Amino acid sequence: MDRITLSGLRVRGFHGVLPHEREGGQWFTVDLTLGLDTRPAAATDDLAKTVDYGMVAQEVTAVVAGEPVDLLETLAQRIADRCLAFTPVREAEVTLHKPQAPITVPFDDVTITIKRSRA
Repeated sequence: MDRITLSGLRVRGFHGVLPHEREGGQWFTVDLTLGLDTRPAAATDDLAKTVDYGMVAQEVTAVVAGEPVDLLETLAQRIADRCLAFTPVREAEVTLHKPQAPITVPFDDVTITIKRSRA
């Protein structure tokens, strides 16, 4: 399976368990790796036979900026589901970063990585 990767998509969202996370929001970063067969697109040089990663970026941005959830696990699953809704995409690996997580000790980042595929 071929891979298309989109790294460092930054989106402001209002996710988290704590009230100040929901009220003030924070920045999230998303890294995506999409698994698909790119041979049909390569053979015809036709965007319609692959995934438009610009559209994927817009859809993922809408998910992160949209309806708040408590858990990173839920948000990552919603992102993966949106990616798999694109017909050519057979597999989606999502890494969701929450660098402003409410942790009281010094840290660089909190991430969750999930990998989902069509059944």
